[in-house]
Amino acid sequence: MTADNSIFVGNKPFMNYVTAVVMQFTTKHAKEVILKGRGKFISRAVDVAEVACKRFLEGEIIVKGITIDSEGFQNNEGKDVRVSIIEIVLARKE
Repeated sequence: MTADNSIFVGNKPFMNYVTAVVMQFTTKHAKEVILKGRGKFISRAVDVAEVACKRFLEGEIIVKGITIDSEGFQNNEGKDVRVSIIEIVLARKE
């Protein structure tokens, strides 16, 4: 799978991400799409996955896997910070 099947969920309007998922599956014929969310955007990533699966592509895609983890980085003040991350793999039904 290529890297352009990954969607990073952030500050944009919710439906932009749902549309991106639908476009990956319909126009690019992707077999899998990975939704990634960090910190406060984890819940938005989950919501995007649920709306895409249960409303827009109902019966066509499933949640194949969910990975949770945390990663560390330095913030603007140079302080080490850990943030939770989630990766949700959506796949076409076979």
